[in-house]
Order: sequence, then structure tokens, then C-alpha cells
Amino acid sequence: MIFVRPGPEKGPFSFFECGNLFIRMPSIKQRISKPSYLVDKNLESVVKFIVRKFPAIETRNNNQQLTQLQKEKSEILKNLSLYYFTFVDVMEFKTVNFDLTKNYLDLVVTYTTLMMLLSRIEERKAIIGLYNYAHEMTHGASDREYPRLGQMIVDYENPLKKMMEEFVPHGKSLSDALISLQMVYPRRNLSADQWRNAQLLSLISAPSTMLNPAQSDTMPCEYLSLDCMEKWIVFGFVLCHAVLNTDPAALSLWKLALQSSTCLCLFRDEVFHIHKACEDLFVNIRGYNKRLNDIKECKEQALSQAGSMHRERRKFLRSALKELATVLSDQPGLLGPKALFVFMALSFARDEIIWLLRHADNIQKKSTDDFIDKHVAELIFYMEELRAHIRKYGPVMQRYYVQYLSGFDAVILNELNLSVCPEDESIIMSSFVNTMTSLSVKQVEDGDVFDFRGMRLDWFRLQAYTSVSKASLGIADHRELGKMMNTIIFHTKMVDSLVEMLVETSDISIFCFYSRAFEKMFQQCLELPSQSRHSISFPLLCTHFMSCTHELCPEEVRPRNQCLSLCNMFLDEMAKQALDFISLQLLPKHCAKTISQAVNKKSKKLTGKKGEPEREKPGVESMRKNRLLVTNLDKLHTALSELCFSINYVPNMVVWEHTFTPREYLTSHLEIRFTKSIVGMTMYNQATQEIAKPSELLTSVRSYMTVLQSIENYVQIDITRVFNNVLLQQTQHLDSHGEPTITSLYTNWYLETLLRQVSNGHIAYFPAMKAFVNLPMENELTFNAEEYSDISEMRSLSELLGPYGMKFLSESLMWHISSQVAELKKLVVDNVEVLNQMRTSFDKPEQMAALFKKLSCTVLKRMTIIGVILSFRSLAQEALRDVSPVTTLILANTVAMNVYELSSAAGLPCEIDPALVVALSSQKSENISPEEEYKIACLLMVFVAVSMPTLASNVMSQYSPAIEGHCNNIHCLAKAVNQIAAALFTIHKGSIEDRLKEFLLASSSLLKIGQETDKMTTRNRESVYLLLDMIVQESPFLTMDLLESCFPYVLLRNAYHAVYKQSISSSA
Repeated sequence: MIFVRPGPEKGPFSFFECGNLFIRMPSIKQRISKPSYLVDKNLESVVKFIVRKFPAIETRNNNQQLTQLQKEKSEILKNLSLYYFTFVDVMEFKTVNFDLTKNYLDLVVTYTTLMMLLSRIEERKAIIGLYNYAHEMTHGASDREYPRLGQMIVDYENPLKKMMEEFVPHGKSLSDALISLQMVYPRRNLSADQWRNAQLLSLISAPSTMLNPAQSDTMPCEYLSLDCMEKWIVFGFVLCHAVLNTDPAALSLWKLALQSSTCLCLFRDEVFHIHKACEDLFVNIRGYNKRLNDIKECKEQALSQAGSMHRERRKFLRSALKELATVLSDQPGLLGPKALFVFMALSFARDEIIWLLRHADNIQKKSTDDFIDKHVAELIFYMEELRAHIRKYGPVMQRYYVQYLSGFDAVILNELNLSVCPEDESIIMSSFVNTMTSLSVKQVEDGDVFDFRGMRLDWFRLQAYTSVSKASLGIADHRELGKMMNTIIFHTKMVDSLVEMLVETSDISIFCFYSRAFEKMFQQCLELPSQSRHSISFPLLCTHFMSCTHELCPEEVRPRNQCLSLCNMFLDEMAKQALDFISLQLLPKHCAKTISQAVNKKSKKLTGKKGEPEREKPGVESMRKNRLLVTNLDKLHTALSELCFSINYVPNMVVWEHTFTPREYLTSHLEIRFTKSIVGMTMYNQATQEIAKPSELLTSVRSYMTVLQSIENYVQIDITRVFNNVLLQQTQHLDSHGEPTITSLYTNWYLETLLRQVSNGHIAYFPAMKAFVNLPMENELTFNAEEYSDISEMRSLSELLGPYGMKFLSESLMWHISSQVAELKKLVVDNVEVLNQMRTSFDKPEQMAALFKKLSCTVLKRMTIIGVILSFRSLAQEALRDVSPVTTLILANTVAMNVYELSSAAGLPCEIDPALVVALSSQKSENISPEEEYKIACLLMVFVAVSMPTLASNVMSQYSPAIEGHCNNIHCLAKAVNQIAAALFTIHKGSIEDRLKEFLLASSSLLKIGQETDKMTTRNRESVYLLLDMIVQESPFLTMDLLESCFPYVLLRNAYHAVYKQSISSSA
């Protein structure tokens, strides 16, 4: 935070270096982590001793007390050198710069401010003393600057009192400089009514003179900071206070300044309380009772009237700057002749905003209404608008003033030069004329860089030269020359120093050091709907913070970090606020209560409480008798459009090396809100396993998207990109924040809720309806399966999840199937010997019957579960095909063999399911050889085939023609047998056709049911026969001829006849 001038040479300080000193002084005072030896308990007595004896040095007679210091001297020298030489630089500034005349009043104020900041550093004596003791212990002598520095610290315990003594010799020159403000300061310190009556800053008040260039005899004073002048007056007359008793003009100026403010800014957030300090200084001066009374009167007036006066000024400036910005946006060419008005407006507004900020943080009265301005954002906004006009139309202003300088100023100055100036001064004036005459518009068009700093410096030197008493050309006697040159200097700044002029007149980077007040103003702006359109002014104001640092103190990072965090916070809050205005009340579920009320009203049943308010119907917000009626929705719509205007105001802004894009903040929050809304609209309840129907969610999502699309009418954002990003994330298991998506929620619900109830026998798959349907049970389920699994719902699900989400659903289904297959393989291994014997005994019914009784378990329940899962997947695949016709068409025309998996993911049917193949491939065991795996797969098919006759005894195995299936879902075995066989024998590179033929041979054991005499065993014999026909119809590898060779078709025909006949009699 501290900068030390390199090298031992000490030269005069420039104001550029003074800015560095201003930064370094508060840095010492406000440094959070002090050097350890200032708070070290072992050094506490040493520090107290040094402070008590300061600035005396006694190293020889106090060896015991300074023993500990001897050990730390090297570290102290190293760490305190930065602080020590900062104080030395302050001393050098005090010593060398009294005789300078350049910017005299600024010099006085700068000197005064530095001394006051120095006196506010509590540790100054400890730091300087510790450093000097360590220096003497190390080098054997005190630092050469220490005696003067120590004496200065002692002398300036009360800096203003000491400087009052020092400035006695300079009283005449200082008072003359201050009294010269008697025409400028009162004119700047007028009330809002006086401004309004004079139609200040108005371009349209006199249309006939609109194109005339704005002129003034005191051009540089017109945009001079009011705060700066008040510091000159207050500090200046305190230092040369004797003139207050002798010159009424001086007293009038001083009293006017004391009535306008209660505190002045020293530097950043360091303030100087005017009235208390002046009272403390004058109370001990004999004969100053009148001045003390003046101070008390001015303080009372400042407390009672200054707040309201400045409030009215801000109110006037809001309308004046709005008018100015509106006219200039329509006619930017007026920036040329009316540039002075623009910089005056910026300076006036800047002064009022800084006054409010400073006094709101240092309120000295009970009533705070005058120091709370919820419309300050509007004033800042118009300032930013004017700044933007100047930056945008800078070349327009350059063209105007280049022609002005060469075509008018040069001619007038040449005439004055010939008639007024002696020979020496004439040479300088001629150089000015030549410089201006050489200018041309082509230089602007070619993008040449203009630099008139040398010309302005020559004029400054000439002023100094002509101001001395014996000068051949007295500037005081030739006012026209001074006025003309001041005007020319302003015109040159319009050509080469527009950026510097903007900083000089409209920089409000001081907000960086009032972050709490800054944030409070921003929140007040958002809370007031009429001001929300101006909220962008706060992030834009953060771009000013770059000017509050100093080149000679590059390590100061506080403004940079504060600025970036504030800008980010402002834009983030604006985006959040915009989304809070969006609400949905048109979802289908919201109509239930309205319908219920209508039904009850019709049937004259009062189910609700008496006096219950009637629910508003959708669309009522658009029904009104006249446009004067403003509904809550109107207010929300207006607030949204206002805030969107603010977000859309600038495409981006650069703050230090960071670029902020307001629209991206809105886009980001739209994505977050849309993501949360989609997941929230599923209404998933993990405890009760309730979830919204896919079609209802799809309707909700479309409604939400329609609302979000309307935002494009207000903000230039790509809402399609938001939809793509969010909806694509919802097709994955987790979104970018690691949160569950609708894909994971619906996958979990269908697997753990719907399909689990199917396995439990509470739900059946009806092929005729292509849906899962609840079966009549004593304990009804909490949901209707048909409402979640019919073709329209599955299409809605496919549209929501897309190919990626449906692929994830498919993979989850396949994982469950692979788990069931793994269990089936274990059953096969347990019964392998019996199955091997049965495999060779298909033509021996008696032996088959005997061997079947030795099987320890049945596989049909697990195989049925697999069939149910595959049937559900088939529904999902078909729905995906329906909603993705373009993708399906492209893939259908693709003949490459490696696209089977891609085709399956798009919903295209495949003879061999690639997803199932992948899932079952992962089950290969390292302990079992491929031949054994293949054998287990073959035996599994045999196991299923020989177990089928047992289904006939199940009362739920009856075939229903109406649903084209069985209530216990055994019709799903057809899909399970074909898909599992195709996948297993693809993995093991076997013949699928041969293995399915073997399955049909093994299934011929169904013929033995016809020989059974037990009616309980054969009650659903015909329904089970139909399974063989279903398996063949489902299979791309089997034919009816093969079935005929194993199972007589006449039995199938009779079976169909029997089940249809039984169905008719049952329904009758």
C-alpha cells in the first residue's frame, strides 16, 4: 500500500505525486494488520517509552528497556521503512512547495489535508520512533531525516492551529486568491428555484439560439467543482482568518460556504466537520466572539436548510439532465456548440450526489428525510447517458472544435496579438495562432491523435509571467485576451482531452469507499418500481472506480476487489428481481377449484365456509371497464419491462480487466429458475411416491416457455439458447449443479413405483390398450397406472426427456433386467444336472415329467418381470419414434451395421436389442469359461420352456381377448423369451434360430396338459397354449411352420375358439 520514491534525491512534489501521498496516508491509518512489534507484549513497554520521550533519543542510558529492541532491530528497519519514508515524503512536501504559484489554492488545500490526515494516524510516533531506534542500533546514528521529522510530528499535533501561524506571511496572497471567488462561488451556489427561473442547462428554452455556441467570460469556472471551491474557502479563510474581520466580501463568502455543508471531504471517506473545527480554533482567539456567533448561526442554517436546498437541486437536475440527454440523443450534433452545458450539467450533478453521500453518512440532525433520496439512481442514470453520448460522438465534437479553433479562435487571437502584445509575448501568441491554423477536419477523419498540452502549458507560463508587477504586458489590464485564451483552452480540451474532462466533471468513484450506502441506494432503487429502469446506473458507476487508484500505488487492491464484487452483486440482484416478477397462474390444475365452485353453485351445495371469496378466473386480469384501472398483474408487467430495460441498456461494461454482460446474468438466472421450475412442476413427493403426469408437466413446461419467450420483447437475449441448455440438461441423470433432473425423477418413479406394483400383481399390461392398467384390489393404489403409461403419456414423456433421457431410462430398465438374468443364471446353476437330462429327453414325456418334479424352483416369475420391463420399454420406444419422426427417417435410411445402438436410442425397433446386449455383456464372470456361459444360456431357455405348463393351474392365467393378454402378465413372456434369447446368443455367438427351435421343442411339454385329468391343473390350459403363438408372432427368427412341427396348429385354433367363447359367456 506504500510507495517510496526511489533514490535519496528529494525534489519538488507535483500534484501527481500528491495523489499518491493521499492514498498512502489513509492506508497507514486504516491498515488492518499492524506490524507485530506494535502489538507484541514484549515490546509494549519499549513502544510506550519511545512515545513518551518522542522525539528525544536516549539509547545509551536506557539499555535495559531497549534490550528487547536490540534483537528486533533488523526486522523493524525492514518492515517500518515503508511507513517511515511516507512521513518523510509528507515533510518534504511541506518544506519545498511554499513558493510554487501553480494551482495555488489547490496547493494550500492539499497541504492542509495532508497535515490533517497525518495527525489522524495514532501510531505515527511509535512507527517513527521504533524505526529510528532500530536505525541507530544498526548504523550507530539516527536517520538524517529524523530530527526534522520528529519535530514536525510534535509541532503538528493540532495541524490547523500550527498552519494558522505558518500562513501569517502568506495571508495577503491567499486572501486575494480567495476573494477572487466572490463572483464565481455565489453564482454556483444558487437555489433550485433560481436555476429554474433562469432555465439553466435548457437547450429548448430559446430555440432560435439552439445552434449558437455556449460562451462564458469564465469558461473554466463554469464546470468547476462546488465541493472544491468550498474547501478552498473554508480551509483558506481558516488559515488567514484575520481577513474575516476586515473584509465583508471574505466574510460573506465564508458564511455562505458554512451554510451549505456541515462537513467536507478530506480524502475518500475521511471528512472534516466544519463548524466544530472552526469553533475549536476560534474559541481561544481574543475578539472572535462575533465569528463564533457566525459559526453557530451558519451551523443552525446548514442543519435546517441545507438538506432541503440540496434535495430541491437534485430534483431540478433530474429533469434538466433528462431533457438534455433526450435532446442530444435525437440531435447529437448539438454536442458541438453546447458542450459547455453538458460538462456543467455533469459537474452540478456530481457535486450534489457527492454532497448527499457524504452527509448521509455523517448526519448531525434527527430528521433524516432530506438525506434519503430514492431517486438518486435516476440522476446517476442521466449522467451516464450524457457520458455515453460524449464517448460515442467524440469525433463529432472534435470536428466541430477543430473547425472552431482554426476558423474563428485563430483569427480573433491573431487580431488581439497584433493590437495588444509586445514583441516577446507576441512570439508565444503567434505560435498559438499557427498551431490552431494548421488544424483541419481531415486530421479527425484520419484518426490523428491531437495533443495541446504544450500549448496549454505555454499559456500557463505566460499567465505567470504577465501577472508580476513589472511585466511589460499586464494580464489584468487586458481582460479580453484572458477571456479569449480561457475559451481557446476549453476548445482544445474538447479536441484532445474529452476523457480527462469526463473524469474531472463526472467522476463519482468515491462511492467505492461508501459501499454500505451504495448498496442501500441500490436496494431502494429496486424497491421503487418507477426507479428500477435506472438500476443499471449502479453497475455502470462501478466503472468509475478505476480512477480512484494511483499509478504510484499499484498494489492497492481494495477499490479493485470492492468494485468487482459490487458490480457482480448489482447485476445478480437485478436478474433475480426480474425473474421474481414472472408468475404462472394458468396451469390446468388451477382450474379444479373453479370447476368445483361452479358445480356446487349449480347444485346449490355450499361446501365452503360462509363468506369465502370467489376465486378469480383465468383472464379476468384482461377484463376492465377502462384503462385507468391498474391491476396487480399490470404492475408486475410494468416492473418487469422497466427492469428489463435497465438490463438491456448496455451490451457490456468493462471494469478493470473484467467485462460484465448484464444480459448474461439474466440468461444465467433464467436457466437456474427454469431448471428449478421444471423439477418443481413434477410435484414429486418421495414419501408418498406421487408425481405429476407427463402430459401435465409437458403442458406446464410449454406454458412456462411461452411466458419466458415474451421476455425477448424487452431484452435482447437468446431465449432459445436458455431452453436448449436447460432442456438438454434435463435429459441427463443430474444437471450442471449436481441436482436431480426430471429424467432421474421419472426413471426412478416408473421403476420403483409403477413397475414394482406390476411385479406385485396390482397392475397388468394390456396390449390392446398399449397401457398398464390397475387391477381390482381391496386396497386401491394411490395412482391410476393408465394415466401414466398410455400412449399419450408416453409420448409426453418422450418429448420431455428426449432421446438422451429415454436412453437413460432404457439403460436403467436394462440394468434391472440384467439383475433378473443374473438371478436366473443362479437358478440354472442350481438345477444344471436336471436340466441337462431334460435337454436330451424332449421326446420322452414320462421321463420329462419325472425330471420336472426334481426342479427346485420356477423361473417364470422372474421371466415375467423381464417381459413386463421389456413391454414398458417397447411402449417408450414407440412413443419416442412418434415424437422424433425426422430422426427416425434419417436412421431408417442408414444401412451401416454400427448404427444399431443409435437406432435403438432413437426408438427404432431392432431384431436384436443392442442395449440389452450391452447390459448382459457386463455380466460375464471371470471364473466361468465362455463355453460354460453359453451352456447356461441354453439351459435357461430350456428351463423356461419346461416350466410353462405350470401356468395353466394359475387362476390369473386366463386369456382375455378384450385386453389381448393375461391378467398376470404372462403374455409378456413372449417378448422376454425372444429378447433374452437374441441378446444371450448374440453375446455367445450362437445360433439364435437353433436355440429358439430348441425352446419350441422343450415347450412341447405343454401337450401333456391335455392328458391331465385334474381340472385345477388344467383350468387355463387353452390360455397357456396361446403363449406359443405369441412367442412365434413376436419372434423375427421363428415361423409358424416350425411351431406346427412341434405343436399342432389345430390345438391353437381350438384354444382361441375356447377363450373367445369363454370371454363372451363371462361378459353375458
